Amino acid sequence: MRQHPLRLALALALGVLAIPASEAQQAKPVRQPDAPAASSTTAAAVVQQADDTVSLEDIRNFTRVYHIVQQAYVEKLDNKKIMNAAIGGMLQNLDPHSEYLDKEGLDELDEDTTGQYGGLGIEVLQVDGMLKIVAPIDDTPASRAGIKPGDTILKVDGMVVDGQNIDDAFKKLRGDPGSKIVLTILHEKSDKPIDMPLVRERINVTSVKVRPLEPGYVYIRLSQFQEDTSTDLDRKLSDYIKRNGAPKGAVLDLRSNPGGLLTTAVGVADTFLDSGTIVTTKGRLPDANLHFDAHPGDLLKGAPIVILADNGTASAAEIVSGALKDNHRALIMGRRTFGKGVVQTVIPLDETHAVKITTARYYTPNGTSIQAEGIKPDIALADLSVNKSDAAPQLIGSEADLRNHLANEKASTGDATTSDDDGKLALEDYALSQALNVLKGLALNRTR
Repeated sequence: MRQHPLRLALALALGVLAIPASEAQQAKPVRQPDAPAASSTTAAAVVQQADDTVSLEDIRNFTRVYHIVQQAYVEKLDNKKIMNAAIGGMLQNLDPHSEYLDKEGLDELDEDTTGQYGGLGIEVLQVDGMLKIVAPIDDTPASRAGIKPGDTILKVDGMVVDGQNIDDAFKKLRGDPGSKIVLTILHEKSDKPIDMPLVRERINVTSVKVRPLEPGYVYIRLSQFQEDTSTDLDRKLSDYIKRNGAPKGAVLDLRSNPGGLLTTAVGVADTFLDSGTIVTTKGRLPDANLHFDAHPGDLLKGAPIVILADNGTASAAEIVSGALKDNHRALIMGRRTFGKGVVQTVIPLDETHAVKITTARYYTPNGTSIQAEGIKPDIALADLSVNKSDAAPQLIGSEADLRNHLANEKASTGDATTSDDDGKLALEDYALSQALNVLKGLALNRTR
């Protein structure tokens, strides 16, 4: 028998609704962003742990508002739409990360964790009725257009974004590859909005890139934490070491990394650790209290690591940063991180609906919560760029320019050991060039 939405809401409010065991078992497991990949938590288990009741007066107020909306709202709304709005509002008012997911929302969640979808390649967050950019994903329409962490989306195709239509605005960001969209963006620390015409693409995010910086020094870029990021990192870094030998040091670039799966973050941190705590989580449910330790097998064999971070380094990326910092395995360089120190779990309700709810806080190995604080870098570095200075040509710049200079009897035909001739790396990426300089100092100190 199908329950009326109002009676269903009252049962939930009283905490007496129990999902039959057969229904709970039939619900498909759902991938959990920023949470363990598997959990025994079900909606029935959560309801059964309710430790208080709602007053009759609160229930009366709910039903009054329900009937007022049903009867007096300017447009006729069906019961399903009213109840979905009520559930969504209840979750949205908890924190920025909890939400009610329908089939479309679950599909989007699956796309995020697999890294394949049609859209612009940006991670956004609802903040006070606005859409804030957490981070653009590398080599996507958003990143190529110059969208940065901290930017605000003011309009989507001319529609002003506000608290009433923010869900519609978010949905507009995704669409068929090749379709066009115009975002009105307000850059951080700017007071002049700009229109950005963009074309949606099929986003196939490769979350791991490994390449040499200079002989002996490796650059590792993680753009987000997908299901396969940890195994992909192990494979690509192992292949690099086989081809180039053990590196003297590594730059781990987590700038503008919006995060992803907690279990993937644990795997990534474990790649660079031989022992020690990686992260702990604490919540009200037994499933939310977890402790993760590293296993022997540091792929870099203790070679120094410099982590590049900024205000777009969030969530799972902060778990890795905190784990390596607290275990004295890496130095963090750049800007303070985003400060998302909470864990979400996706709890299935049925085949096509689920609740994504904040179930725990996480703590770095030192027992520190970074929630709303972020991780302070060991070496602060502003968001700067370098330009070549204009200078008059020099007739004599070195001994080699002098007439009749003596040749070096052991001169090489060319120096291919550096990629930073004339400050090329600094011109392309100032922060990366500074990280490499620090890394060389750490490597030199290690060999003494």
